[in-house]
Amino acid sequence: QVQLVESGGGLVQAGGSLRLSCAASGRTFSSYLMGWFRQAPGKEREFVAAISWSGGTTYADSVKGRFTISRDSTMNTVNLQMSSLKPEDTAVYYCARSQRVGVPSAPDEYDSWGQGTQVTVSS
Repeated sequence: QVQLVESGGGLVQAGGSLRLSCAASGRTFSSYLMGWFRQAPGKEREFVAAISWSGGTTYADSVKGRFTISRDSTMNTVNLQMSSLKPEDTAVYYCARSQRVGVPSAPDEYDSWGQGTQVTVSS
């Protein structure tokens, strides 16, 4: 299993920006689809964004225009740049890897997960 480690979470004021990073230890990182999910207390884990091996991206409607996902195969990292943050963005953010074709957006379509990083947006 590939090892994934998220970083960059923290406390930010509403309207501010934050960048999350995910580092993978596997040599095949660049050939997989990588995604970001988030989960708030008492809520289901939800899809945020994903990026394919070729660089194609997909976003949840709730973050379109505010979040940008990017990939750096050389550094074995995937990033999530978050702007115009809202209190409802508060959650634990997880990096995940999928071996499915297409654009998987369900948690059970991903087979490797990081431990998560907390993002808190104050109002």
